[in-house]
Amino acid sequence: MSAVPLWRRTLAELFGTGALVALVVGSGIMAATLSSDDVGLQLLENSIATGLGLCVLIVLLGPVSGAHLNPVVTLVLAMRQRTDPVDVPAYIGAQIVGGVGGCALANVMFQLPAFAASTTVRSGLPLLLAEVVATSGLVAVILGLLWQGQSSWIPPMVGAYILAAYWFTASTSFANPAVTVGRAFSDTFAGIAPASVPPFVGAQFVGGALGLGVAVLLFTGGALDDDRPAAATPSQAAGMDGALPEATLDPS
Repeated sequence: MSAVPLWRRTLAELFGTGALVALVVGSGIMAATLSSDDVGLQLLENSIATGLGLCVLIVLLGPVSGAHLNPVVTLVLAMRQRTDPVDVPAYIGAQIVGGVGGCALANVMFQLPAFAASTTVRSGLPLLLAEVVATSGLVAVILGLLWQGQSSWIPPMVGAYILAAYWFTASTSFANPAVTVGRAFSDTFAGIAPASVPPFVGAQFVGGALGLGVAVLLFTGGALDDDRPAAATPSQAAGMDGALPEATLDPS
């Protein structure tokens, strides 16, 4: 069990996911404002801000909650017995509330309505496949680093992966149900229409399961129960004492 009380860990997940969504939405609004005639440049600006900001959040909040910031990550860790199943509802609830709050914060900072349903429809099998790929890759990267004893690389590698996935996936790599829900409340560059949210979230959970399977095959030789020491994902990623020896794995 973690020495950090559940309320503090839950608060860290709420704050961290909120900050992540504010990063994504806010940098998207700024990019669209400053580079209105160049969508490619907008995406570059948005992806760099998100990747760097995510790295900072993992280092900062890892020692408190494990810095999951993502319901898929939380569930995968619970399946691998790195997170107490009893804590899962609190973590996921905090992540979703934080995501919606972070979106509202970004909107208000740019003098927009706090909540405005996005009109950006993101649908079709190619985009859903992209979300499966993006999320499975994220999970495999984190578990692979953990199980190979390279947890100190998690913050920069997760940030770099999400930055890259903006570009090699057709969906620009949401890869996070809480972030996806939050972004539905901003009718801006980073938004997603509410009707597009359920399919995206479903694809992300499928990707999480696939990523777990790939990681087990690659890094544990197919063993369902590896004998590697429990490590706290992002928490010990920064070389600090992790607050979550039982919870380990990521945000975007």
